Amino acid sequence: MKKVLGFYTKVPLILRIAIGLVIGILLGLFVKEATFVAVFGDIFVGALKAIAPILVFVLVVASLASAGKGIGGRFKTVIVLYMLSTFLAAVVAGLLAGLLTGLMHTVLGIPAILSGILTQLILWSANLKIMGKANISLSARSYKVLLTQMNINSSIAVLAVIGIILIALLYWFFGTELGCAVRATGCNLNMSRAQGINTNINIVLGLMLSNGIVALSGALLAQYQGFADINMGKGAIVIGLAAVIIGEAVFSKIARNFAVRLFAVIVGGIIYYIVYQVIIFLGIDTDLLKMLSALVVAVFLGVPYVKKHYFASAVKGGKNNA
Repeated sequence: MKKVLGFYTKVPLILRIAIGLVIGILLGLFVKEATFVAVFGDIFVGALKAIAPILVFVLVVASLASAGKGIGGRFKTVIVLYMLSTFLAAVVAGLLAGLLTGLMHTVLGIPAILSGILTQLILWSANLKIMGKANISLSARSYKVLLTQMNINSSIAVLAVIGIILIALLYWFFGTELGCAVRATGCNLNMSRAQGINTNINIVLGLMLSNGIVALSGALLAQYQGFADINMGKGAIVIGLAAVIIGEAVFSKIARNFAVRLFAVIVGGIIYYIVYQVIIFLGIDTDLLKMLSALVVAVFLGVPYVKKHYFASAVKGGKNNA
């Protein structure tokens, strides 16, 4: 018995685990009636779950104790890279969602709106499967996050930097030949085809780009509010539309520069939420907030049209009569 134990202890740990796996697979395949063996597996897994956090803690403490003076800078780098990788993963997921929507529309011929609805239904199940449940806590007390409601000033500064970087990247991209082709496709599809532009590719690219930005926004929102919820995207389309329309209405008379128009979207979103908070401050029934949000968007959409088609024509008629 001592010889067997001596031989067993001399075998490397990885090899012992591999042998155990092989024995377990063989027992499961050929000795199915030996269900009592599963008890040992349950005991092992339970013990491993219990001791794993302690082992990790001991290893981290031992590493910190034996590390040099420059370990702080290296840990900062690791944390920054970890946060960037999480945001990058969110952007990649958004790009793939946009790719799916674009392929449904361009390859399968499904109408654009219906393609978006189908992708949303698919993503609902995907998000639920990834999260494991409908709501996951992401408290700043437990996790290292980039922005949080516990530090509003820092969060505003971080969002401002991210917004400036994003505007700069989009301004650069849409100034390239490919970016101009995407803009032309969005402005006039038929004219773009007449100029030899592959509009299908540009539609897919535009959807991927927009969904990537939306996914980045979702990752930032989850960190800021301290949780991720399966329903947190509801109503976001109204907010996005309001931001674009309000920003366009406010900045259309100021400047037509493309960078300013991109910045106007951010300002439009801020104005929308200011109006939203004013409605709450006035004590209006919160059950009516969705309706009032839709009315705010309708007003900003309708006022330019009314000014153009009714007031302009009235002024023109007055001049002709004069």
